[in-house]
Amino acid sequence: MVMTKIAFIGIGNLGFPIALNLIKAGYDVTVYNRTPEKAKPLAEAGAKLASTPQEATQGKDVLITVLADDKALLGICTDAAIESLGAEGLHISMSTISPETSRKLSIQHQQFGVDYVAAPIFGRPEAMAARIGNIAISGPNQAKEDAKPLILAGAAKGIFDFGEDPGAANVVKLAGNFMISAAIEAMSEAYTMAEKNGVSRQDISEMFGQTLFACPIYQNYGKAIAVNKYDENVGFRLPLGLKDLNLVLDTALLGKTPMPFANIVQQRLISGLAKGREHWDWTGLAQGAADDAGL
Repeated sequence: MVMTKIAFIGIGNLGFPIALNLIKAGYDVTVYNRTPEKAKPLAEAGAKLASTPQEATQGKDVLITVLADDKALLGICTDAAIESLGAEGLHISMSTISPETSRKLSIQHQQFGVDYVAAPIFGRPEAMAARIGNIAISGPNQAKEDAKPLILAGAAKGIFDFGEDPGAANVVKLAGNFMISAAIEAMSEAYTMAEKNGVSRQDISEMFGQTLFACPIYQNYGKAIAVNKYDENVGFRLPLGLKDLNLVLDTALLGKTPMPFANIVQQRLISGLAKGREHWDWTGLAQGAADDAGL
């Protein structure tokens, strides 16, 4: 099914460039955001503005949400808002949320004939703007096919299908964010050890980023960790990192899966927040190793 009328809810660091890309691609986009001022530049680019979620979804083919957490998404997905999409509607949820929340939402949506597709994002805001993010996707097969052109137009170069379980893509997203956070912790400990022994953090980061760990996480996050700059280029704030690690551990507990490294990273994030670093990028969890080393 060709879907051209979009309700877009959630104009944060990730949502804004995705919505803008869809507008530029010629889609009919109606935007709702709790803080209306954030949506004004999208209106100037051609979007319509809605004052409620139900107004945004009324008469649309598809709803795309990019919201901060489970609570925010559940608050948007009222029966009235989903029902207003109408039978054969589609909801593409691009938020990092609990797999169980996706499964519950899928059941709710089915009551109104609306398909639910989980499509959480791997990528920072600049990647969304350039449409080079990667997306894990799961849900009904035909709904995923309907969603793919919109995802490619808005955010991604790569879409990876994880089957029909609506929670599967969220499991993948949580696994990926845990692996990123563990890499941040590993770099922070290694670079701090090097600095305490007279070796430049920047030099060791540059070497590893070009050789043993020549991949985006070590190259891009490694630069911030090497120079201890966490309050600049903030794409994903520290509190959101803690939210995700909490979801990782909750999901691990449901599956009776020990994740000791995840516990370590969670404590780093809590410590950073206790020190007033809530406006830092989540790479700032790396400062914990430097704190421990007296740097």
